[in-house]
Amino acid sequence: MTDILVPTLGESVSTATVARWLKKAGEAVAADEPLVELETDKVTVEVNAPSAGVLEAIAADEGAEVEPGAVLGSIAAGGAAAAAKPANAPQPASSTPAAPKVETPRPVSGPVAVPGTPAEAPFPAAAKMMAETGATAAGIGAGTGKDGRITKGDVLDYLARPAAAPAAAAPKAAPRALEEGEERVKMTRLRATIARRLKEAQNTAAMLTTFNEVDMGAAMALRAEYKDAFEKKHGVKLGFMSFFVKACVAALKEFPAVNAEIAGDEIVYKNFVHMGIAVGGPSGLVVPVVRHADQMSFAEIEKTIAGYGKKARDGALKLDELAGGSFTITNGGIYGSLMSTPILNPPQSGILGMHKIQDRPMAVGGKVEIRPMMYIALSYDHRIVDGKEAVSFLVRVKESIEDPRRLMLDI
Repeated sequence: MTDILVPTLGESVSTATVARWLKKAGEAVAADEPLVELETDKVTVEVNAPSAGVLEAIAADEGAEVEPGAVLGSIAAGGAAAAAKPANAPQPASSTPAAPKVETPRPVSGPVAVPGTPAEAPFPAAAKMMAETGATAAGIGAGTGKDGRITKGDVLDYLARPAAAPAAAAPKAAPRALEEGEERVKMTRLRATIARRLKEAQNTAAMLTTFNEVDMGAAMALRAEYKDAFEKKHGVKLGFMSFFVKACVAALKEFPAVNAEIAGDEIVYKNFVHMGIAVGGPSGLVVPVVRHADQMSFAEIEKTIAGYGKKARDGALKLDELAGGSFTITNGGIYGSLMSTPILNPPQSGILGMHKIQDRPMAVGGKVEIRPMMYIALSYDHRIVDGKEAVSFLVRVKESIEDPRRLMLDI
């Protein structure tokens, strides 16, 4: 018999939720065949069969919260083991990581979810933490796990609430009745994490946004002149994102605080640029990271971004491709946004927002001309980045885009 284990989930990802089993107990499986989907805070991960055989048992039901190394189920060689087990045999509701496999569940000093308990009972990891901290189901309220069960993340969220708020200990109010034409759909783990992280960014950072506008004429002319030759030589289209990546790299070298982060009472400066590029995926916004963008050519940047875009659409991004960014660029212009205030991607201290290119009347050399203009926005953490630095950073980006020769000459 071979155990099916939760793989390493990547940097800063400690738990996952069992989203969907692709096979049922008793079904034959081939080696490396996808068996189960795990939903993390960032992406959906497929776990493949470690060997061929029969899916003998499912140890973590859909909705269960699991950690790296936890047993999801087991595969028996051939069909004998599966045939010996009744098809309707009850399965454990969830699995705890690194625990030795025994016949009888190990008792803990708190409620645990075992076969036959109510659907809303906490998952084992949550029950153990509740027993250790004194947290109660009434205080936590409805859980985010399957059927409203409390997860370890729910307990952590409860413990992080301000202790002075008495209403936090009260049960959550019952949801209002749905009107005709409405439907209630539970948020995915990714969407819930996006919501939590964005709110955390607002609550933690002293976030401020500064704006400027860029005349895109020179960049557009350069792109129009060389786009065919560029694509023929490099096999990828020349877009404006590579111009902005290059412009931000130059500005980050000049103003390193925008590329730094706060760790406790220290500032961590980074002698590299891992550029996060926000792209829309099937489950929400994700930010794959162009590593060492400061060492890349225009073609390398465009190829990397194009590859990430395809992976995001296919839901095939890997966890290590989403971790470790030091600065982020987001382009609301592709959706028609004229101006916005982007929210920081913690623990980063800066994010640049690009927007729609729109013809506007501008004063040029004492005359009014129609120019292709783009508003750009820099949101930054004022705890680490001064206003002068932020404004100067954005001006430097503007200058580089309006005169792309500066990027070629590194000035």
